[in-house]
Amino acid sequence: MRRTRVKLCGITRVQDAIAAAHAGVDAIGLVFYPPSPRAVTTDQAAEILAALPPLVTTVGLFVDADPQQVRTVLAALPLDMLQFHGAEPAAYCTSFGRPYIKAVPMADIDDVPAYSRQHPAARAVLLDSHGAGRVGGTGERFDWQRIPQQLDKPVILAGGLNPDNVTTAIRQVRPYAVDVSSGVELAPGIKDNERITAFMYGVTGTHHDATNA
Repeated sequence: MRRTRVKLCGITRVQDAIAAAHAGVDAIGLVFYPPSPRAVTTDQAAEILAALPPLVTTVGLFVDADPQQVRTVLAALPLDMLQFHGAEPAAYCTSFGRPYIKAVPMADIDDVPAYSRQHPAARAVLLDSHGAGRVGGTGERFDWQRIPQQLDKPVILAGGLNPDNVTTAIRQVRPYAVDVSSGVELAPGIKDNERITAFMYGVTGTHHDATNA
């Protein structure tokens, strides 16, 4: 059986990053979009990255950012990947010389394969419930029946996932990875160790205690 990877997005605190790593998360997401309640500064992000144990992928999330903002963040932080959550064209996404994930706004997009083909260099597409001017983190899910059976790159499922529905989501969609943020929070940007542990159990069926972090 192929293992479903897990990305925990919207990390704002060192202790949450460490808890995520101890729970077995594969990647963490750092939001560089100032309007978001989960946004971090480069100083905050540097502190989180310095405390993170090895072999956890770090992803920087941007939304239609000025290219100089992205370059400034990359000059300051050793991020492994980028995630673009706006209407960024392929040429923009590839211009930074880093692997990237492209988010698909499922509230706006009907033809997911066509959207994916617009980003041939993307390492994966992240299917989220955002759209209509919103950029995610709402805790809302979209209709998983709308996901095509075959896409030309790995699928990361996001949008409204939580410990109660992630097992069903994986069984139904069989994504390469799942992405969670608000579903394991006490408040925007403040993660809950027990919910992280429960989410990971829903993904893997194996107990990894985040509270030992």
